[in-house]
Amino acid sequence: VQLQASGGGLVQPGGSLRLSCTASGNGNYYVIGWFRQVPGKEREGVSCITLRDGGIDYGDSVKGRFTVSRDESKSTVYLQMHSLEPEDTGVYYCAAESAWTLSCALASAEYDYWGQGTLVTVSS
Repeated sequence: VQLQASGGGLVQPGGSLRLSCTASGNGNYYVIGWFRQVPGKEREGVSCITLRDGGIDYGDSVKGRFTVSRDESKSTVYLQMHSLEPEDTGVYYCAAESAWTLSCALASAEYDYWGQGTLVTVSS
């Protein structure tokens, strides 16, 4: 499974961005997760979605501001980000989990495939 994350960029505080994660290739996957990382800090789980039934979870720092969704026809998962803060700055990665599960988790160790990341910078 190959993952392509896109949509990052520079945005002012309070602004919005939508990230996309498109999957291709062979292999089964059941969950897509979004993670972010800032140099010197641990990778943080942002959101995840189960592709079978749309189960969703969010990290505490983004609840109420970020929304994850999927378009199965396009093999794409979106992360809509609103009310962005400087603390949201980082490289955002999408990842896929190949093990079937009833619910998704925000632990990076659960994921088997990773995209290359897209940089989000929130700054005035």
